[in-house]
Amino acid sequence: MEKRSFLKNLTLLGLGGLASLDAMGKMVSDVSHLPADEVAKDEDFWAGIRGGYKLKPDYINLENGYYSILPEETLENFIQHVRDVNYQGSYYMRTVQWENKKAMAAKLAKLAGCATDELIITRNTTESLDMIIGGMNWGSGDEAVMAEQDYGAMLDMFKLVAKRYGVVNKIVSVPNDPKTDEEIVSLYSNAITGKTRLLMIGHMINITGQILPVRKICDMAHRRGVQVMVDGAHAFAHIQFSISDLDCDYYGTSLHKWLSVPLGAGFLYVKKDNIGKVWPLLADSERKGDDILRLNHIGTHPVHTDLAIGNAIDYYVKLGPERKEARLRYLQNYWTSKVRSLPHVILNTPLDPSRSCGIANVGIKGMKPSDLADTLLKKYRIYTVAIDGANVHGCRITPNLFTTTEELDAFVKALGEMG
Repeated sequence: MEKRSFLKNLTLLGLGGLASLDAMGKMVSDVSHLPADEVAKDEDFWAGIRGGYKLKPDYINLENGYYSILPEETLENFIQHVRDVNYQGSYYMRTVQWENKKAMAAKLAKLAGCATDELIITRNTTESLDMIIGGMNWGSGDEAVMAEQDYGAMLDMFKLVAKRYGVVNKIVSVPNDPKTDEEIVSLYSNAITGKTRLLMIGHMINITGQILPVRKICDMAHRRGVQVMVDGAHAFAHIQFSISDLDCDYYGTSLHKWLSVPLGAGFLYVKKDNIGKVWPLLADSERKGDDILRLNHIGTHPVHTDLAIGNAIDYYVKLGPERKEARLRYLQNYWTSKVRSLPHVILNTPLDPSRSCGIANVGIKGMKPSDLADTLLKKYRIYTVAIDGANVHGCRITPNLFTTTEELDAFVKALGEMG
């Protein structure tokens, strides 16, 4: 085999973790005949999945939404990619890094349900969406619509373009427990005027876990001549969907969350017709206007992280997206169903199970979210994150595949004792 092809294949395939992936494949094969909802309740199966992680024993980790711990199989492959790139040095960087990144982007596009020439690998959701916010041809008086529950980094970027270009930002507030999709669609529709150019929505609101009716919002906005940008930081590899089915104009996500890629990877989707309308973050004069790679020039970066995307996708597909979604939804409903009726407990996540999945937010009446998080950690050894703003006052709870029902029982007991 020609040396360049050998090195490329070596790095793409990785050297470690094959036995672990095969072992998980055997576990999955044993339950493949069962519905995902039934597998979601099989604690023995998920104990086996948990065995593929190295977890810190000091506390129960219910804050996996910021960064998801990698299974050992993905971690070992990532370490091997670091070794491989270091071994090859500049040779790798000057010969195959772009081919390999293109291959990883194509693998992501297939999983995301979009064309390969509409997706680029970025470093995170913030980079992806801020590139769109800052890269539009804004004029003074143009309007953008967003929600106070949206992620702070994007809200800050909208404030920046308001100062720089005179953009008018119109902010709505999404109810924590909407009764219908139409209630949400109307909320955004009522904020649109003839000057509105961009609507930002969260696919899954990061502080409550609420899933928004993205396609219905996009259809409404497009009828009004408004583009839609979707923050998918918590939706990708969490719930099943296809970007093509959403029909949004832009979609950004972080891969270090629910896909369990090492830190430093995300992606940006741009509908083909919009690529030439966006100013890149950093200049790249060698690309044509409709080439999405013109938005992907960021200089030298950790290419071994790009390579680990393939390993994370392999793990996710082997486990089964349907099984993962069902397990995460089961875990959330497992604990929320036990505390929702408690008089001192406030749940900031919709009651309808179809409007959320693994993420939920809980508060205690009369207790500051920071005090709740502090008590959970110091008294009960349960790690969470406090959310106090945008009509959400509580702790965000984000279990993961390695979370056990016994750990959630401990969490429920703690909430009960706080009454």
